Amino acid sequence: MDTNPTGSKTLPPAQARPVKLEEAFLMTKFGLYNLCLIAISGIILAAVLLETLGISYVLPVAECDLLLTTREKGVLSAISFAGIICSSHLWGFLADTRGRRAIILPTLFLAFASSALSSLTTNFWLITVMRFLTGFFISGPSATIYAYLGEFHGKRNCSRAIMGASFVFGLGSILLPLIAWSMINQEWDLAIPLLGIVYRPWRLFLVVCALPSFVAALVLLGLPESPKYMLARGREQETIAVLRSMYRWNAGRKDPPLALTGVLQETEAQQTKVRREEAASGKSMVGLLKQMWHQTAPLFMGSYLKRTAILCVLQFGIYLTSSGMYMFFPDILNRIAEQQGKGVERTTVCNAVYATRFDIQELAGLGGNGTARSDLCHQKLDISAYEHSFVLEAIYALGFAVIGLIINAVGRLPILVFIFALCGTCGVLIVFIDLPLLAIWFYLILLTCGFCISVVNACTIDLYPTNLRAMAVCISLMFGRLGSIVGSNLVGFLLDTHCELTFWISGLLLVGCGVLSFFIPNIYKRNVVEDRLSVSSR
Repeated sequence: MDTNPTGSKTLPPAQARPVKLEEAFLMTKFGLYNLCLIAISGIILAAVLLETLGISYVLPVAECDLLLTTREKGVLSAISFAGIICSSHLWGFLADTRGRRAIILPTLFLAFASSALSSLTTNFWLITVMRFLTGFFISGPSATIYAYLGEFHGKRNCSRAIMGASFVFGLGSILLPLIAWSMINQEWDLAIPLLGIVYRPWRLFLVVCALPSFVAALVLLGLPESPKYMLARGREQETIAVLRSMYRWNAGRKDPPLALTGVLQETEAQQTKVRREEAASGKSMVGLLKQMWHQTAPLFMGSYLKRTAILCVLQFGIYLTSSGMYMFFPDILNRIAEQQGKGVERTTVCNAVYATRFDIQELAGLGGNGTARSDLCHQKLDISAYEHSFVLEAIYALGFAVIGLIINAVGRLPILVFIFALCGTCGVLIVFIDLPLLAIWFYLILLTCGFCISVVNACTIDLYPTNLRAMAVCISLMFGRLGSIVGSNLVGFLLDTHCELTFWISGLLLVGCGVLSFFIPNIYKRNVVEDRLSVSSR
């Protein structure tokens, strides 16, 4: 940079030619704007976790207010995942054709509204409908936020941004049991005759779990559509405006203005471009479904059929345990603590479950006026439920860091086989262990099978070409969410009557997944996969 005779610096001449978007990202630097995007993306990911898993802390203490049977608890714990399954394909498709921000923003507001309303429900069916809607809407940002965040960064910083958002998400998962402990165990209630409810701490906890969605939506009002998406839609001037805004946030006061006059269109396969344009301009539901079919059908044809089937079965088995069995984790720990409080020192998990079961409908009759007897109802969770839940989330945070460090040296197959075998064995042994603390630790290990989700995602990305990767991950995770639904309902139906069978099914299924891992194509290759491990596991 030259200086004029007065000694002041002259600005560099404007670029005479347009640049590629990758080069433009380098010109905007990495700074405050990027950090804000990372933070808000991480908060959105944490919001998805709070909305889907927070209900597990509510079930044990809301059973009397809502007159919930164990089977109904299973349905309620799974219904958010059902909403995610029903809508994830739709939101992913609309995000590709209508815009990332255009989907994330309204769905965040709608998820908050439905979750807040669910805190005011008075019976099983009302809260089930509202939690389904919560899952339906929270699936929008869950399916889209990674694309939105990544499209504000070039290849050089994309992985760093996603890892940063995953770190914020990890903090959120660790905070979940702490938030639950600080709220649910409070001693207060507020009668609201107009609604016919007694407002207790668990209802407020549902609202607090929804707050990250609301806060993220408010912040997102001040953020633009992703520049890469706008450029793909031919909105070059808007893309340049966003890039200049990024530069103003990231650059120092002494830096010259961004010298950017144009951005080159990125190359895109003609067939993909035609389909994108058709989808964006399509108005009918039939046309929408047709386009979705064209993007999905190739995964179940030819050489892709076998690998798709293997990956979907693996995700199904992992989620059945890591999410399905997790939903009853606080409840089961609460039952064990209840037995220990009565002086029972040696008992298996299932014997503790059998000893603490009761018929909620009979209690409702005994209580009169449609409410259960208060002396037999749980209004609090034992502190051990929160402590062990916190330990589990801390293990996840540490474990992902360790796997990211060793996976290139060790390879994917040994990691998958080790985790599946260890978790599956622990699941089976839980049935026989009569030392409650040891059984709880084995239960913790069983739930850590969720580590395998990211490893399987990494395999999925490597096994499909660029035009099928996103849909392949979407479909495999959809089967995973289906596993969550099956697992939650399986526990709900079997826990009080065939508790041992619940753990046998979970343990043996994971062992079977370990065997199936040997049949993943190209699993013996050791590739660089750190970027792919940042996909959320829970």
